[in-house]
Amino acid sequence: MLLVALSFGHLMRRFKQPAVFGELIGGIVLGPTVFGLIAPGLYARLFSVSDTASIAREAVIHLGMLFFLFVAGLEVNLTHLSHRRRSVALVSSLGILFPFALGIGSVKFFPHLWHQRETGSFWLLALFIGMAFSISALPVIARILLDLDLIKKDLGQIIISSATINDLIGWTLFVVILSNLNTTDRPERNLFVTVILAVIFIALVFIIRRWVGRKVISLRSKFPKETGRLLGITALLILIAAAVCEAIGIHGFFGAFIIGVAMERIFKRESLAKENISHFATSFFAPIYFVSIGLKANFAVNFDISLVILVLIAACAGKIFGAGIGALFSGFSFKESLAIGFGLNARGAIEMILASIALECNLIDERIFVALVVMAMVTSLLSGPMMNRLLTAMPARKK
Repeated sequence: MLLVALSFGHLMRRFKQPAVFGELIGGIVLGPTVFGLIAPGLYARLFSVSDTASIAREAVIHLGMLFFLFVAGLEVNLTHLSHRRRSVALVSSLGILFPFALGIGSVKFFPHLWHQRETGSFWLLALFIGMAFSISALPVIARILLDLDLIKKDLGQIIISSATINDLIGWTLFVVILSNLNTTDRPERNLFVTVILAVIFIALVFIIRRWVGRKVISLRSKFPKETGRLLGITALLILIAAAVCEAIGIHGFFGAFIIGVAMERIFKRESLAKENISHFATSFFAPIYFVSIGLKANFAVNFDISLVILVLIAACAGKIFGAGIGALFSGFSFKESLAIGFGLNARGAIEMILASIALECNLIDERIFVALVVMAMVTSLLSGPMMNRLLTAMPARKK
């Protein structure tokens, strides 16, 4: 899995595309779509679901998700939210509401495409699709803005700040949706109790951050070139946070993400430690995880062209027009507003992780999973080129 991930990721970089797309394509090739079709016996032997190797593989895959989401959380800079508050509020709120409404509407008015009928699970699916359409991929967006030299400009700051709010609201809503599912591996709790426990958990994380920050300063004064202790403490906090979240009835990924958000300021001062843990997460854990996504479904058999088109059009229209209208009301020009919409439209790896977790929890089937993964790839591929085209030859804002 790692060999395939690194090979296809390197190939994708040669075409100036994110490595995660290559890792996903490698997983599709290694999975039931291609390898499972060509050599079903060998595929079943390699990826058996009944032996201890399968348990070990799943453990590594879930560790990969936790560490990748921690690194994603490090991209969330809460100080950005104070910059141009009115613009950020308009862009983020409309950039969430429009796609959220279209997501629920697409399930409500086209139930035959989703193979659903109106039951309790129907509305959970509708809420999930609305949330999936609303979220943005902050790490992908940050990389695109860096490549376009927009990260420190006014327009870039609006996009980053709005994506931060989108992600925080999206993850929180996803946790609420998962807490309503009848899963056997988590304790059953009242939704209100789960939300209260989640709020207490977040508060405790940010309180503990102060203690960790003081410890880091103390360590750096004694061992100025030593980063291993900080990385060890970080790994421990990630695992503890994930375990606590599972214990209170929510998915462990939320704990890893919140730890990343809380420790952003600490790692901002510790650039070497951030570089080390980011490289390890994105060079070992993340490639294995994204290859595993390609193993989860047969992308040929479960590719429903009608559903894929509906998901792609509704997701793009909701995010681009919602965020774009918010930007127009904030005083940006028409082209700048469209550029902001396309910037926030990138879903990338975050959408793939959400779809993967939802599939594991039986919230969605393999057809919906494939449609969401395709949407994540297409929106991310469109974002950079469309922003570049819209902003070409336009005078840059200097704020």
